[in-house]
Amino acid sequence: MIKRNPIVITLLFLVVLGFCFCDGPEQSVPLTEQKKDSLLYLNHSDTATYVGMNSCKLCHQSIYNTFVKTGMGKSFDVAAKHKSSGSFSSPTIYDKITNLHYTAYWDKDSLFMKEYRLEKKDTVYSRVEQVNYIIGSGQHTNSHLQLVNGYLNQMPMTFYTQKKQWDLPPGFENGFNTRFTRKIGLECMSCHNGYPDFVLGSENKYTRIPNGIDCERCHGPGSIHVAQRQTGSKVDTSRYIDYSIVNPAKLSIDAQFDLCQRCHLQGNAILKNGKSFYDFKPGQKLSDYLSVFLPKYKDADDEFIMASHADRLKQSACFIKSYETIKDKKVLKPYKDALTCVTCHNPHVSVRETNKNVFNDACVNCHKNETKLETKKHILAGTNCVNCHMPSSGSIDIPHVSVHDHFIRKPISVKEKNKIKTFLGLFSINEKNPDALTRAKAYINQYDKFEQNPRFLDSAFYLLRDNGQLTKNIYALLQLEFIKQDFKTILYYVDQLGESKCYNNLFIKQSYDNLDAWAAYRIAESYYNLGEVQKSIRWFQKSVQLAPYHLDFRNKYASALAAVNQLDEAVKNYQFIIRENPNYLQAYTNLGYVKLVQGKRAEALKLYTKAQKLDADNEPLLLNLAGYYLSVNDKKNAKSYLEKILKKNPANQKAKMALRQLNL
Repeated sequence: MIKRNPIVITLLFLVVLGFCFCDGPEQSVPLTEQKKDSLLYLNHSDTATYVGMNSCKLCHQSIYNTFVKTGMGKSFDVAAKHKSSGSFSSPTIYDKITNLHYTAYWDKDSLFMKEYRLEKKDTVYSRVEQVNYIIGSGQHTNSHLQLVNGYLNQMPMTFYTQKKQWDLPPGFENGFNTRFTRKIGLECMSCHNGYPDFVLGSENKYTRIPNGIDCERCHGPGSIHVAQRQTGSKVDTSRYIDYSIVNPAKLSIDAQFDLCQRCHLQGNAILKNGKSFYDFKPGQKLSDYLSVFLPKYKDADDEFIMASHADRLKQSACFIKSYETIKDKKVLKPYKDALTCVTCHNPHVSVRETNKNVFNDACVNCHKNETKLETKKHILAGTNCVNCHMPSSGSIDIPHVSVHDHFIRKPISVKEKNKIKTFLGLFSINEKNPDALTRAKAYINQYDKFEQNPRFLDSAFYLLRDNGQLTKNIYALLQLEFIKQDFKTILYYVDQLGESKCYNNLFIKQSYDNLDAWAAYRIAESYYNLGEVQKSIRWFQKSVQLAPYHLDFRNKYASALAAVNQLDEAVKNYQFIIRENPNYLQAYTNLGYVKLVQGKRAEALKLYTKAQKLDADNEPLLLNLAGYYLSVNDKKNAKSYLEKILKKNPANQKAKMALRQLNL
């Protein structure tokens, strides 16, 4: 959890962020004696706590007033009409693969989303859910989130503001519509919002969610700054750095880029061992906490993803030349003589409220003495530099959105754009030489989350092949073999290390990424799939102990208990899941099966009926319903559910076999 400062309320009127001249005795370090070591910043200490943006605004009201209108300030908020950019005149979309329609509407001040299916003109299925949060500033998108007892999930409609149209969210297209179940974990939330209070041992449960990115995401925790101002201390910030809080304008070029890249470098983020998405603070070296990888292709300079601004800018000759001239200079504000994000973007002022001349002036300031005649003509004519040298186009990961490419260069020809792209590998954008384990994790993650290409797994295995590093590499090896469904190799690794050692000494820690819980779960699944169910229960139980609110782990634990006829314990765990998240469909389906085994048919049907309201197409649910109707000798209904499964998925072997037996 993020610690909160208990004395905030009494200090609100004293808060100052350190941009200005503060009265009192001077406490500062002259610039000539300044060290680059980030330990100089007092708010990097573990004792520093967050005070909240409402504290900041009391002394920085004007900055607050403009910041809340920026993309960061409007990044996240409750689902209210003032937050929504959506057009509700015809908010209907259709997913032809799932044969589901969606619409969104306001009922007084509450926003709702409806999922439904039509047969001709008749509605044969309908589900309505309330929208609790809107994510996205509205400059490009508004996506919608649902909070159920602290569990946060994305919903299946996004409004794309540039084209003013509704569609499925990014990643929901082409048969990947997860409907109301896409989990919003800490990685997502730690960039799209201020730091939330995340429940340890969960994937997506929160006890507190802030409403938008706040001051301390870029300045660091404010409690020490507040405490110093309480004593009346003074720092002449026109000459010195106030080390009680980070002012990004006074960071080195690299440190300033690292701060921006923490969120404006979207990609395949690999945490360093023992680190979480909470740990990085402004002014620190990002590669000490995580390494962000992107696939690189030869002749693909024109392709980029949405949040790759910093990476693209750093490829530009403009940046490279300016960096070489400034990197060793000792000046109060290094960015002033270089090209960085804040050269063009004032983080306290919305792009929409920034005069376009600001961007052109940034170019002219460097190129005003240009000797090339063509360039001189453009400068004198006041030509819009951005239109040609940072063209606006669609990103490859977000539909219906166009953004300026921050790779500043001469316009490229259509011929160059159409060159055949050759994959070169995964490369870290913020770390020059990541170690073999970090690179291996990147290849595994690339396969697991982005692109199921076997070459990624082959590369990972090559990087992990050193058997002398089994203990160090064990987490990555377990994940790799689990993806390959090679359960025998997983248990071989466990045997090599010693199962008792793994259980009692190695996989024993709770963490925000549930690393040890995942290891225990993968071992449990290996035993289960190899028919050693009793051994699997021990490891499933370990995964649940380490991550009690990871409901998928608990669901599999309960299923293993049911498989060995420990029905009462299975029931307790299924009921726990339903209490935690009443929208968790699998718990209803599995608990219904247990009730049916116990001869409690009415309870089973009641549970199945609730599950149908959540997802009428779920194949395990339909199989269980067929089983229920067979148990009451209603062969007609049993057959109809089996046929429904096979109509949607002709390859379902269980349904095929059951229908064959039923017909006999």
